Amino acid sequence: MKTQLRTTRIQRDPLYNFEQEMKLRNFSKNTIHSYLYYITELLKITSKSPREINADDVKAYLVSLADGGFSASTLNCAYSALKFYFEKVLQRKFFVNLPRAKKEKKLPVVLAKKEIEKMIDVTSNQKHKCILSMLYGCGLRISEVVKIKMSDIDCEQMMLRVRQAKGNKDRRTILPEKIITILNMQKKIKKADDYLFTSRDGQNPLNVMSVNKIVKQATDKAGINKNVSAHSLRHSFATHLLENNVNIRYIQELLGHARLETTQIYTKVTNPSLKNIKSPL
Repeated sequence: MKTQLRTTRIQRDPLYNFEQEMKLRNFSKNTIHSYLYYITELLKITSKSPREINADDVKAYLVSLADGGFSASTLNCAYSALKFYFEKVLQRKFFVNLPRAKKEKKLPVVLAKKEIEKMIDVTSNQKHKCILSMLYGCGLRISEVVKIKMSDIDCEQMMLRVRQAKGNKDRRTILPEKIITILNMQKKIKKADDYLFTSRDGQNPLNVMSVNKIVKQATDKAGINKNVSAHSLRHSFATHLLENNVNIRYIQELLGHARLETTQIYTKVTNPSLKNIKSPL
């Protein structure tokens, strides 16, 4: 006689298996949080069980997001969350006729070298200077700069190991010569497992909001009238390397892009040949 396994209440929760499946696939915390949010919203709006929801319900929800003025990236994230949940977890395949949102083709905000130099010069706090220098000089994402540990820094080779970046991949990137002295000083007073940039307690890593604030203050003090974010410094890193005739494949590796097409956006931002053309006016 076969024994029937009893399921707990939490296992019968419509989102429990979904969350477990994402954890098993090693999705990032941000992705898990976003995907759970969109599924929860859909269930709340429709007042239906996951098995009762159909393609029309999903389509209506995505249309409501579009009508609400959300970006194509947000719409596509919601689409991916719903598709993954219904197809992979519930084994329901009704996404064939649901198109993805067409992404806007916006060029990234890139700063001139003099603008970045001014941002760093007007910043008096040495820790803040180093953060700005590494965002730009190493081409880091904001989530990467806050996770740097002393053991990741190789001052002799002038290389930085970026651990578990986007897509849970490690990579190596270059260190700017200008900050080698201060990094060596930090190595003398910190342990290998310590974070380079810490919060006020001196133990936990600096949070992303603090870095955003540092970039905003530097931008304002430098008098730059552009929509600058921490990611603008990474964009500038890639663009300036391209202008210095660095092979785009190397730039792709330094940025940690999985696809070359992602890196090629910077060829649209800068083209030295076009800059040499004089206007007929």
